[in-house]
Amino acid sequence: MRVIIIALIAMILSLLIPMYEAWEDDDIWQKMLAFASIGTKTSIMILVISVLRDDWMLGVVGVIILSVGNAALMLLAQVIKRINEV
Repeated sequence: MRVIIIALIAMILSLLIPMYEAWEDDDIWQKMLAFASIGTKTSIMILVISVLRDDWMLGVVGVIILSVGNAALMLLAQVIKRINEV
């Protein structure tokens, strides 16, 4: 149990790296990649917590965020890139 708690704390601390990258950089692709990284790490944390609590509804939400969330961010980045080209 302690190992899982330490892993969750490490994952929370690792969320600070892409947040700093998104705050510092002005390139839209770098920001979208940073937000995708945050979304992936958050959904993995949701999956770990759902296994610990034995709550599969929460696990389904984590899987949906993991599979659909990054695709939506990349689609949004493509739209913003096309708008800036015009």
